[in-house]
Amino acid sequence: MIASFQMYRRPQNAVAHDRLWALIRDRLRAAGIAAPQALDSDLTHDAAWARDDLCLSQICNLPWRARFRDGVTLIAACDYGVAGDAPGYYHSVFVVRADDPATDLAQASAYAMAYNEALSNSGWGVPVQFAQAQGLRLRPALHTGAHAASARAVAEGRAGLAALDAISWRQMQRWDGFASALRVIGRTHATPGMSFVTRAGQDPAPYAAAIAQAIAAMAGDDRDLLGLRGIVALPDSAYDIPLPPDPQAFAA
Repeated sequence: MIASFQMYRRPQNAVAHDRLWALIRDRLRAAGIAAPQALDSDLTHDAAWARDDLCLSQICNLPWRARFRDGVTLIAACDYGVAGDAPGYYHSVFVVRADDPATDLAQASAYAMAYNEALSNSGWGVPVQFAQAQGLRLRPALHTGAHAASARAVAEGRAGLAALDAISWRQMQRWDGFASALRVIGRTHATPGMSFVTRAGQDPAPYAAAIAQAIAAMAGDDRDLLGLRGIVALPDSAYDIPLPPDPQAFAA
């Protein structure tokens, strides 16, 4: 069995993630569910989702909608306490360099955009849909592989615009010096946030109970480092979001 929490894991909160897993693991085992001793920190963030020995991981709603809806069991959305959003939801912020004259997305939509992944809801999916609803067209120009890399590309002048999910941006403001070189010029509407998943064919109820109990039992310092307040079972209708265009084809 494997478990992997790679989506928001970074050196500053890695130990807090490990302690959260220990709390979840013990509660899963008490419920008769096999759970690995430790998180797998070597897997990439998406490598665990297709594994038939998956015990627990987190998934962005776009890859879940596009590729894994039938391949994993969705347990619940994570509530990271994002200001202005309902529990279980998040939004993306549009950032430019701090000295850029743009004050809103309309003025920056033609900039070369850095995006982390084609299947990132926060870095590409919801930003392009939000822009299109306003009659704007984004210019995806630099595929970076990570939100932090997109933000750094803007800070260093290799791109003019990026969209970052609210939790990643919160972490960057706290721990990354380059964040001070960026300025937020807008935000998208809210969509379902990161969700916990297990392998296909499982009853989500005991997993949800173990996760909720573990989050409630976290120490205050770990709660502060992770920002995770709880989990929320969202209605199926919350995920009725059209799939975005492929950014490379869109840019052509």
